[in-house]
Amino acid sequence: MQQPVIGVIGGSGLYEIEGLTDVQEVVLETPFGAPSDAFITGNLAGAKMVFLPRHGRGHRFLPSEVNYRANIYGMKKLGVEQIISVSAVGSMKEEIVPGHIVIPDQFFDRTQGKRASTFFGNGVVGHVQFADPICGELADILADSAQQVGATVHKGGTYICIEGPNFSTRAESNIYRNWGVDIIGMTNVPESRLAREAEICYGTVALATDYDCWHEGHDDVSVEAVIAIIQQNVAKAREIIKAAVEKIVAQRSERDCECSSSLQFAVMTDKSLIPDETKQVLDPIIGKYL
Repeated sequence: MQQPVIGVIGGSGLYEIEGLTDVQEVVLETPFGAPSDAFITGNLAGAKMVFLPRHGRGHRFLPSEVNYRANIYGMKKLGVEQIISVSAVGSMKEEIVPGHIVIPDQFFDRTQGKRASTFFGNGVVGHVQFADPICGELADILADSAQQVGATVHKGGTYICIEGPNFSTRAESNIYRNWGVDIIGMTNVPESRLAREAEICYGTVALATDYDCWHEGHDDVSVEAVIAIIQQNVAKAREIIKAAVEKIVAQRSERDCECSSSLQFAVMTDKSLIPDETKQVLDPIIGKYL
């Protein structure tokens, strides 16, 4: 079988992947601007890896400043079929203790519509199915891998994505809890939406770092507290990634999940009316259907 190409988008604290061989740095420009940083490619456990620090090396971009379209477009151009997103999150449930790992299966978007969340437009209209935003097959692998390396893992749950960069008010935090969400973060939307449009499987390894500000028995979330837990969890995240890659390689077969054909019936526009320039720009995304 063809060597799988797996992307990793590293969040707060994860700025590199250890153990890569044949490492190269790939600088890409995209029709949507520059990605967060150069892509780092290499080989790990029989797979080709493509790594990108979401906030750039040195953590230079706010969650709302990240060029999500350029990041996912670049991953697609480099042949990535599956993305493992590593993200620091706050816990909204007592049982999700800081230091635990969550593999969410749902997102709730509270980014207020400020972020470009689609590749469509400029003469082409498309609508992808997004009821289940996480690839179930990839989520299973990530959860099994987390257990394998000894992490305390919670499989499933809703990630509420807020605009940031400020943390929640106490009122907001309590209202979000009443809505039934499990974790809170600032980056996985629109990243996950764009991955689905690009027909890339997407799964999140969420590192719980704090209890936001709702828990009366714990200090309110702070950068110092987040960094302390991240430093403990990044090594575990790297172990999870390596174990997941090994499983993907061992189980390698043609993808049969819905992610791999999410655009098959998504384009609504008459193909003859799509501008040539738009076709060229979106060729890596929708070219095979035009």
